[in-house]
Amino acid sequence: MAPSRIQSHLILGVLCCWFCCYFVTADDGIMKCDELRLGQFVCGNPAINPLTQEPFQCANSTAYAPCFPAPNITCKKSGGNVTVFSGKEIGFYKTFPCRNVNGYSYKVAVALSLFLGWLGADRFYLGYPALGLLKFCTVGFCGIGSLMDFILISMQIVGPSDGSSYIIDYYGARLVRLSINNDTYRKTQTYP
Repeated sequence: MAPSRIQSHLILGVLCCWFCCYFVTADDGIMKCDELRLGQFVCGNPAINPLTQEPFQCANSTAYAPCFPAPNITCKKSGGNVTVFSGKEIGFYKTFPCRNVNGYSYKVAVALSLFLGWLGADRFYLGYPALGLLKFCTVGFCGIGSLMDFILISMQIVGPSDGSSYIIDYYGARLVRLSINNDTYRKTQTYP
């Protein structure tokens, strides 16, 4: 009884070894282009739309930049074709985050809030007609609402009603919100 168990394990081991060796040699050890290591490729700069200050074809907060493998690098493209690159062909596209914008300018919103906020022009511009009408009827909530809206719009807490981002100059004052969740590392407080 024991020899048959050993024989079955031996046959299973040989089959596993053959299976692994077959796929390793069939693959020839050529990696995919999007798995290249740093220094084996160069990614180009994305084309920036001068009107929105965001990359062209920004969809779902993701944009793509073309990446060029270095000369004499051999890798597989996404279709499975093995290619030897000369450094001028696109091997893959790298994703990076971008902001979805729909035409609301940060400068215009702040200027409207500063000068015509008491008439509700800032809220009308950002797509909040009910609040704009309420500010217009109450003269900016007697000035207090105008001041609060100016602060909130300047700090980019209040944005366009459709959930998009402001159009801000490339080197403009863009707010980056940080959030704390379960994956955030918290350093323990040490007291002297």
